[in-house]
Amino acid sequence: MATPLINEGEAVWELPPLILHPFNERVPPSALLENSKAALMLAGLIPPDGAGEDELQRRLLAGRYSEVRMLYFLGKDVFRWLDQCVEWAGRRPDFCEQEIRTQSFAALVTTSPPLSVQEKLVRWGVADSAAIFSRAIGLNVIFAQAPVFDAISEDFLGNYHRYSDALYRAFLSSTTYTALTPASFRFELYASGEYSRILEDKWSAD
Repeated sequence: MATPLINEGEAVWELPPLILHPFNERVPPSALLENSKAALMLAGLIPPDGAGEDELQRRLLAGRYSEVRMLYFLGKDVFRWLDQCVEWAGRRPDFCEQEIRTQSFAALVTTSPPLSVQEKLVRWGVADSAAIFSRAIGLNVIFAQAPVFDAISEDFLGNYHRYSDALYRAFLSSTTYTALTPASFRFELYASGEYSRILEDKWSAD
């Protein structure tokens, strides 16, 4: 359960930046497209291409597996940031009597990130960042390592979005936490290469 933040002085705090690393699984875009088409064929939304139902199902599950791995590795970056934020909050006397936990920052990044972060995600082509971040968190709640294909049931793969949504909701409801707002907590979003260049420029200037 979330409780509101007590912010008597209407202070604004700067959180560590959220840094996302590139996903390098060497999955060509053409393969992802074929997997998406397989899902549409199985649903009867586009004409079949001659492949049997078993082959279409295999393509569909291969595509779902690639998506699960991408979200898993995204979640690793998000959890690294969540841990940094919790450590940062633990050093501040302002928050010693408030229940600022991992869930506080998870809810912030999924439901109400700062406007600058929302705008950057849109520029990156991310249409539904809330779903992507929450599912990435949900998958990292259950998997300690990137899962191998044979370790995941077909039902989970075919419906991973529903399962990961449920896992995220369970993660939030597992404890009481203080809800944070973008008006009081700000952070920036960077791709890892972009952030490295910023640091190099700063070091050069110094």
